[in-house]
Amino acid sequence: MKQLVSFVIPCYRSAQTIGRVVKEIDAAMKKLSGYAYEIVLVNDASPDDTFDVIRRLCEGRKDICGVNLARNFGQHAALMAGFRQARGDVVVCLDDDGQTPADEAGKLLAKLEEGYDVVYAKYTHKRHSFFRNFGSRVNELMTRIMLGKPKELYVSSYFAMRRFVAQELIRYENPYPYVIGLVLRATKKIANVEVTHREREIGTSGYTIGKLLGLWFNGFTAFSVKPLRIATVIGVVSACAGFLYGIYTVVKKFLNPAVPVGFSALMASIVFFCGLILLMLGIIGEYIGRIYISMNNSPQYVIRECVDERDAER
Repeated sequence: MKQLVSFVIPCYRSAQTIGRVVKEIDAAMKKLSGYAYEIVLVNDASPDDTFDVIRRLCEGRKDICGVNLARNFGQHAALMAGFRQARGDVVVCLDDDGQTPADEAGKLLAKLEEGYDVVYAKYTHKRHSFFRNFGSRVNELMTRIMLGKPKELYVSSYFAMRRFVAQELIRYENPYPYVIGLVLRATKKIANVEVTHREREIGTSGYTIGKLLGLWFNGFTAFSVKPLRIATVIGVVSACAGFLYGIYTVVKKFLNPAVPVGFSALMASIVFFCGLILLMLGIIGEYIGRIYISMNNSPQYVIRECVDERDAER
């Protein structure tokens, strides 16, 4: 019996590209005789006519499911919505812009067959803009420090995972999903396989500085307490530095009574330490705020509409 592969694709401003991605998946899977496949397209409240294109792609096909979110919840929430619609033995995630080569999905599937639970695509040369590459490097550093990602492991938006990993991911119901953190929490049997990365032909990336910052905050506040520990260490070091500086000031005054008391140094110290205090309080407040929102059962996403002809096969 053929294994079913579910392709999950979050879509945003991809009305001109998603059709090509679907055609490429169709062509690639025809060459892989050992697999059947389905495609789950999740429109993350794109402002263009992306969902109209998805609706047309679903017409007459029993292997494509279209999901339309009520508002923009972000890429990771859209992925979670897709995981809950996917039925495959293997789930493959890729981008909607054609930069992640769907025709190389066989490489990821072959690597899974070697016994790994998750396989990430690794790019020899990324074709993203400087801004996206910088964001990826920061994200790489953050996941390594905060989430314990192995240094040699490369993570990307193009990956394949076994069904039990996807099942573990969708057990997470809090409003701040971070797929990389969930994967690292679920298994350590993760590998890389090299694929090409294409130039973006149409449009620009939907990631802004605000969205990248929000994604990083999701990563280290939802899956790690290391920021709180770092805050504690900085607080202890700052307190010790302030105490030692105070002793130094007193001793200097005793040794040389003519030395004037430095108002500028005092103000600089006050501003510095007050800034540190506010920074630490901000980190603590971020954690408390997310706990509060989670307790209020804020949803990961809200589905406005679902076009799914697959039900006819049940």
